[in-house]
Parts: sequence; C-alpha cells; structure tokens
Amino acid sequence: MQNRFTGLCSAAATARRHATTDFALALLLALTGTWFGFANPVAHIPPLALLLPGACALAGLRAPSAGLALRRGWLIGAAAYAAGLYWIALPVRIYGDLPWLLAAPCPVLVGLVLGGYTGLFALGVHAVGARLHWALAALWAGGLWALLEAARGVLFTGFPWLALASAFTPWPAAIQGAAWLGAAGLSGVLAGAAALAATGPTLRARATALAVLALLPAWGAWVLAQPVPATGKASVVIAQGNVDQSLKWDELYRLSTVRRYAAITENGLRDAPADLVVWPETALPFYMQEPSSFSVAVRQAVRQAKTPLLTGTPAYTFEADTQTFLMHNRAVLLDADGATLGSYDKEHLVPFGEYVPFGRYLPFLKKLAHGAGDFVPGVSTAPLEHGPLRLGVLICYETIFPELAQARVAAGANLLVNISNDAWFGRTSAPRQHLAMSVLRAVEQRRTLVRCTNTGISAFIDPRGRLLAAGGQFIAAAYRGQDLPLVAETTFFHRHRMGLGAALALGLGLCAALALLEKRRTPARLAQGGASG
Repeated sequence: MQNRFTGLCSAAATARRHATTDFALALLLALTGTWFGFANPVAHIPPLALLLPGACALAGLRAPSAGLALRRGWLIGAAAYAAGLYWIALPVRIYGDLPWLLAAPCPVLVGLVLGGYTGLFALGVHAVGARLHWALAALWAGGLWALLEAARGVLFTGFPWLALASAFTPWPAAIQGAAWLGAAGLSGVLAGAAALAATGPTLRARATALAVLALLPAWGAWVLAQPVPATGKASVVIAQGNVDQSLKWDELYRLSTVRRYAAITENGLRDAPADLVVWPETALPFYMQEPSSFSVAVRQAVRQAKTPLLTGTPAYTFEADTQTFLMHNRAVLLDADGATLGSYDKEHLVPFGEYVPFGRYLPFLKKLAHGAGDFVPGVSTAPLEHGPLRLGVLICYETIFPELAQARVAAGANLLVNISNDAWFGRTSAPRQHLAMSVLRAVEQRRTLVRCTNTGISAFIDPRGRLLAAGGQFIAAAYRGQDLPLVAETTFFHRHRMGLGAALALGLGLCAALALLEKRRTPARLAQGGASG
C-alpha cells in the first residue's frame, strides 16, 4: 500500500514538473514570437508571430482546470505584449516627465490588460475547443481570437495594437484576406491555423493547418496580379520635417519651422507639379486659424508652391454655453491660393497623451500625466475635398482603428491620409508597428494610403497593401507618390462588416452549444459503460 501511495505521489510530482516545463516553454515561445514576429528594429520574421496564439492554445488545452487555463493564457499574453510594447515607457519617461520608476512598469501594466484577452482565449480552448472535433476546434479558436481582437479595439478606449495580421504586412500576398474578412477576421484565420498546428491530435490535422497557412499567400499572390480598379490618379508630395520635439513648441522656432517645411516642399516639387502636398500632424506649432504672421507665412508658402496643402495644426473652438475654449488636434486643407477649404478634428484621442480618462473624477491621474494635453474629439468624418480628391484623414493612431477608416470611406473618401508625429517613440519598434497597422487599413478599404510623419516612417501604400515608397527615420526629406490610384469601389469587408460580425457570433454560439452537448453526453456514456461492465 505504501509503495502504491509513493508511486502515485511520484507520478503526480512528475506530472506537475511536466506541466511547469510545458508552461515555461509556451511562455518562451510566445515571448520570442511576439518580439521577432511583429515589426521591430532588429529582425522581423512574420511567421513567428503565430507562436503567440499557438502557445496560448497549447497552454489552455493542457491545463488541468479552467482556472489554470485562464491564468496561463493571461500570463503568456501579458509577458508577450509587454515585451512587444516595451517602447511605451519611452514617451512616458521623456515627454510625460515621469521618473523611470513609474514609466518602466507602464508596458507591463498594458501587457497585463491585454493578457486578459489571451487568457480568455486559452480558457475558450480549454472549455470548448477540447470538446470538439479538431476541425471545429480550429474554427472555434480562430473565431474566438477574431472576436477578442475586435473587442480589444473597443473596450477601455480601445487599443488594437499588435493585431496578429499586422505581423504579416511585409508580405502583401499574405494579407489580402483583410479585404474580405477585415484585419480581425484575418487574424482569426491565422490564429485558428496556429492553434491547430500546435494542438492538432493527428498528422492530418496539423497538415491541414499548414495547408491553410500556405493557401493564404498563394491566393493573395493571385489577387495582387489583378489590376486595381482606379477611377483616377493623383500625385502627392510628403514633407517629412524631422523637427526636434524638444524645440517644436518654442516660440523662437515657429517661423523657422514654417520655412523648413516650405523648403522641403519646394524641393519635392522641383521636378514636377503635384496634386497635393502633405505636412505631418501638428506640423504647425501655432493656431493656423488665427491671422498671425506665422499663418500668413504658411499661406504665402502655399501660393509659391501653387499646390494645395494638407497640414496638421492645433486648433480651438469657443463653446458659448460654458464660455470655454475647446482644444482640437486638427488637419487643415488649403487650396493653391492659400485659402482654407476645410478641416478635420481628430475624433479618437490618445488617452494620457491628449486627454486623461476619468480625470474629472480621479484628479490624481492628472498629476501623473504631466505631459498630457486637454483636447476634445471632433465629430465630422466627411472627407476634405479638392478637385477629384476626397481625403479621408486619420490623425496619429486613428489609423489603428478599422472603424475609423471604414467611416471615412463610407463618407466618400477615395484616398486615405494618415498624418502623425512618431518622434515620441525614437528608434523603437513603435514607428514600424504603426506603419504595419496603416497597411491593414489600406487593404481593408482598398484605398491608397498616404502616410506623412514628422520623423518617419512616411510612406505611400497602394490599395493592395504594397509599399510604393517608404522613407527613413529622423531625416528631413520630401517623398513623391506618382500616379497613386484613386478608388471608388468598396471591399466585401466594407460592405458586409456588420454581417460578418453576426456570422462570427452565430458560429461561436453553435460551437459552444455543440461543446455543451458533448459535455452532457460524456457522463451518460461513462454511466452506460459502467452499467454494462
């Protein structure tokens, strides 16, 4: 009896060691995959990003309990996302003026929040996927990942950064599915295949996963070979100013900033005229709406260039009811004579950067966010128009939200323009990851996307997600996009976005119902087996 008891204890200890080893391995794989799979300055290897959903699925499936599956998935995701988002600490420390003691934990805190989604994914694989046939389990895993990634873009002000599909933007053939399923849907397909490859019970199951991953770029290559259905073309010049963030708002440098952008613009127009010139987010460190010597200098520069200009500028409106001025992050369109044609005010503001969430109710948060502005969101999504151009403007990180690009195209935009200032992030992974998210918006909506930033990475992205041109970082330069396609038609994803969401919810509901039915049948089968025995 004692020997049997000792043997059982030894077996339990061995099982625990194996479980711990498996979890440690899954954590290591997820960390490696997230760092090298997503855009970074060292080495970007897109397929490695699949290790994150694969590791979470494996941890969930092998967990002995639902609670442990949730915790393991949460810890894996928290560590992986914290590693991929390490750069958050930099602007918090340098521009938020917080000590490293408070800035360094910020990526960890964000990772802990995002890890909640991977925890739910691992729990779903454990509770539902484990009870389904492997094919249905893969569909469940993919659908669940897509749902959670979409939720990540909405809940808690939304932060869909590091969307799984964004890892594959260096390979345009691999992301064409976003025009049909959206970025979250494509991420779901990738995650489902990764989960099946990691947990598939048979060789056939894992071969199916690999076949799906191979078919995606094969089909995408065919799509890329098809002509883009353009209704017209436009030539655009980007002026990347590379203005030092520490000097940008100094009054002594305002006029020199205007002259800097004017000189870059002149250089960009030297060889040929253009239909539009674009300057970055808040390129003008003053209120363009006021008749100051600075705004006069801008309008004069536009007249000399004889080209319409879209530029970023701070702005304000006066609210008569409260007798207060409301601040905006604005994009202004000027015609070739320097007259204002229209403007767009940023609608999705950066928390702790442009406003403080719950600052009215939690005053101490204002104290922590020294560098935060006090902006209010705009409300208009109408495109800014000039000639054949219908400009759908996305300011800064608005380009990471699919619904904002969707709204611009629904309002009639035939060209998406993202103006940003990524100087905050230095030479970290952030500017590359930001560009990757912009590529997804171009594919989802089948629109050319012009991206103009202060310090890079500025780029021209065609409607299939191909980089027509991309500039360097921390250099002042003009970049020209020649004969950029203007597209009027919409994608399947654009037309059926709500229907796709309903189909996803229905599919997940059916899978959950089948798993519940299987759970109820199992005890009955066991009871019948015991009675017959």
